Amino acid sequence: MDVEAASLGFPLWVRLTHAFNFLFLTLLIRSGIEIIGAHPKFYWSDDALPGSEWLRFTRKKMQKDRPWTAEDEIEPLSPGIAMPGRNNLGLGRHWHFWAVNGWMITGLFYVVLVFTSPQWRRLVPTSWEIFPSAWQAILTYTHLKSPPEGNPFNAVQQLSYFGLIFILSPLQILTGIAMSPALAARFPWFPNFFGGRQAMRSLHFCGLILFLGFILIHVSLVVAHGFGREMAKIVLGDERAPHATAVAIGLSGIAAVVAFHVWGTWQSLREPFKMKKLLEVGVDPWRRLLFHHWRSRQRHERISAYARVNGRVPRNELFQQLAAGRFKDWRLEVSGLVERPLNLFLDDLHQLPRQSQTTLHTCIQGWSYFAQWSGVSISTILDQCRPLPEARYLVLHTLDEKWEKPGHGYYYEVIDLIIARDPQTILADEMNGEPLPVPYGAPLRLRTETQLGYKMAKWICRIELVKTFDQLGKGQGGWRDDVLNYYPSDAGI
Repeated sequence: MDVEAASLGFPLWVRLTHAFNFLFLTLLIRSGIEIIGAHPKFYWSDDALPGSEWLRFTRKKMQKDRPWTAEDEIEPLSPGIAMPGRNNLGLGRHWHFWAVNGWMITGLFYVVLVFTSPQWRRLVPTSWEIFPSAWQAILTYTHLKSPPEGNPFNAVQQLSYFGLIFILSPLQILTGIAMSPALAARFPWFPNFFGGRQAMRSLHFCGLILFLGFILIHVSLVVAHGFGREMAKIVLGDERAPHATAVAIGLSGIAAVVAFHVWGTWQSLREPFKMKKLLEVGVDPWRRLLFHHWRSRQRHERISAYARVNGRVPRNELFQQLAAGRFKDWRLEVSGLVERPLNLFLDDLHQLPRQSQTTLHTCIQGWSYFAQWSGVSISTILDQCRPLPEARYLVLHTLDEKWEKPGHGYYYEVIDLIIARDPQTILADEMNGEPLPVPYGAPLRLRTETQLGYKMAKWICRIELVKTFDQLGKGQGGWRDDVLNYYPSDAGI
């Protein structure tokens, strides 16, 4: 045992980071469960073919005798386990990003302070003897006995803490980042190095299970080793401190974390819009800074055997008439802050320079597929209409009246000029070498390959260039952002 490390006790910064880690980790677990509920299936292949999942948490099966969308696969979860529950994927992601920022900041402080003090000796093994010692400790635990303490951890505890902090936590960070569509589009090799996006999602889930297992074992050992004595270490930093005081403070701290969870869940369900705005503070700037400006460089070589449909085909009379006429009379209007408004038929679009790209479609729910898309780049359209200097955003209006949610208006999406100018941001009218099928957005849909799928508006009829979108809908940058689950306006991660 290292005498110097053993005599240190647990400094205040160790105890504080432990408390904040408990708060943020529990928020990450509950919000992660909310995210899983949006698509409770896990795959190893990015094709995410129905029936190929290695694990599922739903009994729902895709029906072949009626229209089926990916939204039918959602499993709404109770607020008792998910954050905030009741099919609130957008807010669940906001809570997840907010908590991961707090968790990583806490972890950074902890690691820096650990390696600038003798505390690192408690965590980092310095001898191979730790492995046989750890095995002996495990055997002792299996006989429901406590092994001799170390410095102050026994060998298996030291290995567990080391693995959790320096192996599992970095892997969770890497697998989380690797699921970013912006990062995967800019650096396709990065997720592929780990087996692809679905492999990252599966590994991320496995990490969640390991964290849950660690928490369960950790709490069990605190009780088994003597609850009062262990709480004295955790709360007051010294096992010789008054146990009753430590237990009272510790249970009060746990109650405070539980109260925060209850408040956050209740407030999220009661006033989701206000909670969304609050959770974006300090988070969105970093997300946009890190993931917003990358350009897609995808050049995949395979097409998935099946592509999920999300969103139901419009039922309004205008769309039905246009579809019946194979969109011969459909026109794309380009207006707003432009020098030259445009009205383009499909034949007009076919005369413009075209491009094809085979990319990975990534849905916010969690599934994905490969497809080839062909059409006209947004840059080509912008070159023709010549945006005015004050134009900053493109509003993509659609023929989708969202009949599933009457009274909420037509579907629209907003992207800024940076994303619009990405070489792989196109208006697609072909999919996999065939005319774009109606369920996938015919006659025209957006493809912007650094974003999650919900930004890629289908059934487009008009593009409007604007200076701001504050007065459009609820001013959040899209129909889903306004109405459904309070999604973020930027979807690069």
